[in-house]
Amino acid sequence: MAKIIIIGAGSMGTAFAYPCIDNNHDVSVIGTHLENKTIEELNKNSFHSGLKMEVIKKIKFLKHDNIEQACNNKTDLIVIGVSSKGINWIADELKKVSQNGKLPNLLMLTKGLSINGKKYELLVDKLERLMSSKGINDINLSAVGGPCLAPGLANRVHSGVVIANKNLSTANMLSKMLATDYYHTSSSSDINGVEACAAIKNIFSMVIGAASGLNKNRPKGNLYLNTSAALVKQSIYEMEIFTEFLRGKKDTVKGLAGLGDLYVSAAGGRNSQMGSFIGEGIVFSEAKKKKMPNVTVEGAELIFEIGNKVKEDFDDKKLPLMIGMINAILEDKELNIKWENFN
Repeated sequence: MAKIIIIGAGSMGTAFAYPCIDNNHDVSVIGTHLENKTIEELNKNSFHSGLKMEVIKKIKFLKHDNIEQACNNKTDLIVIGVSSKGINWIADELKKVSQNGKLPNLLMLTKGLSINGKKYELLVDKLERLMSSKGINDINLSAVGGPCLAPGLANRVHSGVVIANKNLSTANMLSKMLATDYYHTSSSSDINGVEACAAIKNIFSMVIGAASGLNKNRPKGNLYLNTSAALVKQSIYEMEIFTEFLRGKKDTVKGLAGLGDLYVSAAGGRNSQMGSFIGEGIVFSEAKKKKMPNVTVEGAELIFEIGNKVKEDFDDKKLPLMIGMINAILEDKELNIKWENFN
């Protein structure tokens, strides 16, 4: 039995506690400094508003001010389940709980890609950089990728994920620690590829979501599936190019972290929904304001972060889908796909 601390009481952080509990591990979910009310409600009635369900009572929910006591030297694994915007905060917290400059194994549920200076920076690299600036240079950092929506995991539906670490033996160890009869884990040493796919699939999910709108003058029904299929194929091709550019492996894109995660996101997530509006000819600012005012669209957020840099490195002859959606978001105009540039 391992002692596992999950930081972040959101939907995925809480859902991730299920396979941990089902493996008889000692699990505590610690809320961030912004989740004190959430923790109070969970301890009061066990109902999670994000998951829209009553969670199992075996999970211990603790407020943020318990973090240093909870993350003692007996902790085997710290799981990071905060939003990408909370990465600076989590670095400060990890510094507080470090022992003699060391930390337990770390596993990131959080995904992200940003620009640091003039270079792309995956969230795992950003955390390593932040920890190094705090004097902690030796951390064992893993990440989870793949098509695993939190409500499904919390309801124990069959889900497949890949656990990545530069050291494959660590990935294998965590995979064995977390696998259940419904949480199916595989291992990879390609942490760059897994993390790159997790981030950029949100952009391509928007493109695939636009398929119906791109055929708005055609007969109603599911005829647009022809278009979706073509967009999926080109998305995978472009994801391979971009993932290799970020020093990831091409084969990773065809696995759970790439194709698998893209399928789930394009099947009806927030990015796909925004894409459907853009496909109909509604510009992003209008769709965001009128259709999805209180919803975070990860693909659009990523474009605002890396879009201009991508346009410096690629053109629409190399990445017609990615550049097309970047232009639609950054220039707030209708989506224009250069079909003639498809591979």
